[in-house]
Amino acid sequence: MPVITLQYEDLEKLTGTDRENIIKRVPMIGADIERVEDEYIDIEFFPDRPDLYSVEGIARAMRGFLDLEVGLSEYNVNPYKVSISISEDILKIRPFLGCAVIRGIKFTSSSIKSLMDLQEDLHWGPGRNRKKVSIGVHDISHLKPPFSYTAVDPSLKFVPLDYTEKMSMNEILEKHPKGKAFANIVKGFQKYPVLLDANDNVLSFPPIINGTLTSVTENTTDIFIDVTGLGKTVYTTLNIVVTALAERGGQIEFVRVITHDGKTFVLPNLEPDTRFLTKSEVKYLLGMELSIGEIVKQLSRMRFGAQALGEEIVEVKVPAYRADILHNYDLVEDIAKGYGYENIKVRIPETYTAGKSHPISLLRSNVNEIMVGMGYYEVMPFTLTSEKINFENMCRQRTDDVTYVLHPISEEQTMLRTTLLPTLLEILALNRHRELPQKIFEFGEVLRSEKTAQHVAAVSIHPQANFTEIYEVVDALMREMMLPYEVKESKDMAFLEGRRADVYAKGKKIGVFGELHTEVINNFGLWYAVVGFEFELMI
Repeated sequence: MPVITLQYEDLEKLTGTDRENIIKRVPMIGADIERVEDEYIDIEFFPDRPDLYSVEGIARAMRGFLDLEVGLSEYNVNPYKVSISISEDILKIRPFLGCAVIRGIKFTSSSIKSLMDLQEDLHWGPGRNRKKVSIGVHDISHLKPPFSYTAVDPSLKFVPLDYTEKMSMNEILEKHPKGKAFANIVKGFQKYPVLLDANDNVLSFPPIINGTLTSVTENTTDIFIDVTGLGKTVYTTLNIVVTALAERGGQIEFVRVITHDGKTFVLPNLEPDTRFLTKSEVKYLLGMELSIGEIVKQLSRMRFGAQALGEEIVEVKVPAYRADILHNYDLVEDIAKGYGYENIKVRIPETYTAGKSHPISLLRSNVNEIMVGMGYYEVMPFTLTSEKINFENMCRQRTDDVTYVLHPISEEQTMLRTTLLPTLLEILALNRHRELPQKIFEFGEVLRSEKTAQHVAAVSIHPQANFTEIYEVVDALMREMMLPYEVKESKDMAFLEGRRADVYAKGKKIGVFGELHTEVINNFGLWYAVVGFEFELMI
């Protein structure tokens, strides 16, 4: 999840209140304070609120939450002076384009950093590491409109950002740090996307790098923003950026977009979406009845436009920068935040029962005691993962028992895991800088064919890790659990041939152990031998 660094001076100026008040109240809108320093604070926000990835967005939300400025934020947009045309040959490469002009900005070093940080966080979140959305920010004073968005031969040369010499687009993909990092997004196409001005100066080679000609500095006052991508998320991302800059006093200006077939429209579109919310929906989800006036009040605190239509229905205007409002349930969640979870009264359950430990809890306690006794540390990774981690990195064939996330927030969290070992290897990869040996385990849940199962898995990494070591761990665990077992030859491609074995108990295959295959080790960026096991616990 993104961690946003907020300078107190900037935050207090934009919010209109003191830092102590902000620090006290900001966790209640859905944030975790990572650290508090003398000059700044680091705050972690959930990925579903990309509009809070900047100090401007946070200040806007906090002004409402603190009752300093409530209701829908409205932004004036001036008529267009700049046009851009989209060529037909770009449609099969990166077809969606959003753009706007912002004028009259007074940049400082901190506001430039805030903009660049917002850009990168949006690349990571809704942008799916630039594949789905990428953003370019340009000093328009060095450019001559009208602009064009087209596809060109990779031999085209220009000076990329942070360089002083011209490079071809192919050279950028091979030599420039950004090119090497994101080359996979455009490789395979015969032509590459580019934004050009009337003099054929390169604004941007999306989603890779901008041209150095349009670099933004503290002297920049007018900027052109381009957002390219594969879907309509482009437009929401554009709205997040332009409204953040408008919060700093910038004046938004339309850009006329001319499609390949001659149709025209203007961007950005900041018209709010309209929804209708009933009192019964709020009561059903929150478990308490709020008056229609209270519902309107709390929606206004959360920066929605809200108007009562009688005693049962509220018309809600959803800001164009809110990417997370997919259902009325999302509105009710914001009502709860505005009302304050701490203000929701606690009720004693009407039914009393005698409690006892769940069998899974007892089993977990037993397994944890055994594994910790053997020198392993318990970890608790996310249950969401991706096909790349779950299957490709493990050199395993994809299976048809996967449960996918309908609206994933990132490419790394698209499915529910069907096995534990991949997430353990991810943790080892994140701790490569730590001393060896590292021994970790997890007692956790997996989901296959919409049915959950309890698994235990462990890995050990160090130069001398071998089959005998992990066999001894498996034997000790099974013996302490008093579970008779036998081993048979395994064909699991995640492990080295001849150094792997399947585990059977009560006539059923329950797992596997052995030395991880070198290809698996390389896929996770590990540098030493790794051994591990995983099996299902029968309850």
